[in-house]
Amino acid sequence: MRPHGDPQPERAGLLETVRAVAAAFFGVRGGRAHQRDLERLHPVAVIAVALMLAAAFVAVLLFVVNRVVA
Repeated sequence: MRPHGDPQPERAGLLETVRAVAAAFFGVRGGRAHQRDLERLHPVAVIAVALMLAAAFVAVLLFVVNRVVA
């Protein structure tokens, strides 16, 4: 938690959110980076990016499987 007088940290941008979600998918986020993400990332943006990346991953898998089977 931040002390009462500390300014609000700057919100993370889209690219930083994508990087954080991708690192979470692979499980390679460090403790310090995780703490920084908790302060800067917006939960709704994280959920939206995670759903989009998961859908893209499934689409790529389906594409590769269809190419191999065909």
